[in-house]
Amino acid sequence: MEIRLANLGDLNACAAMDDSFETDYVWQMEEHANAGDIAVTFHLARLPRPMRVSGIISRDDVLYNFQHGGALFVADDSGIRGFIDVTESAWNQAAHINNFLIAPGYRRKGIGAQLMRAALDWGRQRKLRTAMLDTSTKDYPAICFYQKQGFSFCGFNDRLYPNHDIALLFALSLR
Repeated sequence: MEIRLANLGDLNACAAMDDSFETDYVWQMEEHANAGDIAVTFHLARLPRPMRVSGIISRDDVLYNFQHGGALFVADDSGIRGFIDVTESAWNQAAHINNFLIAPGYRRKGIGAQLMRAALDWGRQRKLRTAMLDTSTKDYPAICFYQKQGFSFCGFNDRLYPNHDIALLFALSLR
């Protein structure tokens, strides 16, 4: 498996990849407000049956970021098996991991860790301070993966996604 920077010819293969997954768990948010106090908690909830989720990758963003100076790393094994899209935010010295996908038949084989390492090394080479990403509360497999990679929960945004899912925010120090 070769991890490398993508070329123009890789974009179609990335766009054609299946981004669906199945999960038995979601993170649910509860908000409690009292006079002068707001408390937000997230708890893991087991679903009554597995849920199939798709549409989490923004193929338009992948193309835009590729065309505007972001890095797109691919896992190539006689075909594209996964990719990670990362951009730099100069004002806060952050590497933003925007889109990350491993083809269904290649998940849980270490490819994601290799791609993540490439994206984090890219950020370190640019002397960035932190790596940041967001993921849906429905993407339990990704949340587990990010935590295993050392990312820590650092907030949420309930207005980020057009489908009204809650985005969980994660960060990792690059220094």
